[in-house]
Amino acid sequence: MTDVQNSEIGSPRTNPWWVFLLPMVVYSVANMFEPTPPGAEAADAAVNMYRYYPAIYALKIALTIVAITFVWPGYRKLMPIRVSWLAVVVGVVGVVLWVGLWRLDLEGHLGVRKLIGGMGERSAFNPFENLDSPAKAWAFMAVRSFGLTLVVPLIEEMFLRGFVTRFAIDQKWMDVPFGKLTPIAVAASIAVPVLMHPAELFAAIAWFGMMVGLYAKTKNIWDCVVAHLVTNGLLGVYVLTSANPAAWQLL
Repeated sequence: MTDVQNSEIGSPRTNPWWVFLLPMVVYSVANMFEPTPPGAEAADAAVNMYRYYPAIYALKIALTIVAITFVWPGYRKLMPIRVSWLAVVVGVVGVVLWVGLWRLDLEGHLGVRKLIGGMGERSAFNPFENLDSPAKAWAFMAVRSFGLTLVVPLIEEMFLRGFVTRFAIDQKWMDVPFGKLTPIAVAASIAVPVLMHPAELFAAIAWFGMMVGLYAKTKNIWDCVVAHLVTNGLLGVYVLTSANPAAWQLL
C-alpha cells in the first residue's frame, strides 16, 4: 500500500476510504444547508435564514474539523510534510488568475451563468453589512478565514489528489503512487472541481489545471495543499480590501 500498511486498513482512522473521503463528505453535506443571498422578492424565511449564515458556517467548519481530527493519523502516514517554493509561487499566481478571470465575467458574457441558473452560487455574505457590530463581523471573519485557508485546502486536495486522481487511474487506487498521472486522471482532476465551482467555470478550469501541473512536477500532495492555502488566503485579503462590494461573491 502507498499510504497505509495492509495490517492497518481495518482501522477507520487510517483506512484510505475514510481518510480521503470523510472530511470532504462531511463538509459537502453541511454545505447543502448554507443559505445563498435572498433575491429581491424572497420570502421572509429566506431572509431570516441568510442572517444565520455565520452560525451555519461555523457549525460546518466545526463538524469538518472533527472529521479531520478523526482521520489525522491517516494523513500523517501519507508522506513527510514538506513544501517546495514552487507551491507558494503557484498559490500567488493562482489568486491573480482567479480574480482576473472573475473580473472578466466570461460566464456572464457567454451565457454560462444563465444556463446553469443558481448552481454553484456562493453565500456572498458580507458580515460588515449583515451583522450588527464590527466585533461580530471580525469574529466571523476569523472563523471564515480559518475555514478558507486551512480547512478547505486540506480536505479538497486530499479528496482530489488523494482519491479522485488515483481512482481515475485504477480502481485499486490505494496502490497508485502519488504524482502518477494519465490523460483520464488529468481530465478527472480538472472536471470534478470544475463541477464543484460551476459559477466560476473558467477560473476553475485554469486554476485546477495549474494545480495538476504542480502535482505532476513535485509529486507531493502537500505542495498542492499549500498552493491552495496561499491562493485562498490571498483571495480573502483581496475581498476584504477591495472597494468593489461584488467581490464578496468570491467567498
